[in-house]
Amino acid sequence: MTENLSSASAKAALRRELLAARRALSPRDREGAAAALAVRALGLPELAGAATVAAYVSVGSEPGTRELLDALRAAGKRVLLPLLLPDNDLDWAPYEGPGSLAAAAHPGKMQLWEPTGPALGPDAVAGADAVLLPGLAVDRRGVRLGRGGGSYDRVLARLERAGSSAALVVLLYDDEVVAHVPEEPHDHPVRAVATPSGVVRFSS
Repeated sequence: MTENLSSASAKAALRRELLAARRALSPRDREGAAAALAVRALGLPELAGAATVAAYVSVGSEPGTRELLDALRAAGKRVLLPLLLPDNDLDWAPYEGPGSLAAAAHPGKMQLWEPTGPALGPDAVAGADAVLLPGLAVDRRGVRLGRGGGSYDRVLARLERAGSSAALVVLLYDDEVVAHVPEEPHDHPVRAVATPSGVVRFSS
């Protein structure tokens, strides 16, 4: 129990540090990173060979995903995007282009952009061949640091229960691949990280 509390505290401190670094990026830096990230991610075999990709719409200072979403769709992929539910779980709906997104306000959270198509249910993610995960950092073991809301912990648990073999890929800025992320029992290692300057892979 004490170890878990220590890990949670260390994660919170690391989140604050990483979020501050993201906020310090200029709009030009973010735009350049988003364009480069789309190219890197599209080159991943896990995405090239995927029929269905579960992704997300970046917000705030997150590494930009808009260009990547459109490129995936142009490549003939079925793209699923999340809808945040009141209990912080995620439903999913298909992405049909920029015009299919609408601003969604959730009490106590930042404004999100969500798909307006029919909701397919939380279990729809289990049909994805690749899942793009938001995060703040990944360490050299493939341990991911999320924002702490728990939404993607539920997604990863759902994939595990379904026996999914979906490739888990995190999209980050270059300096967010770090030496160590404090680990908790519910953490699931990822397969790869795509950054604007390259790809880092981890053993499964």
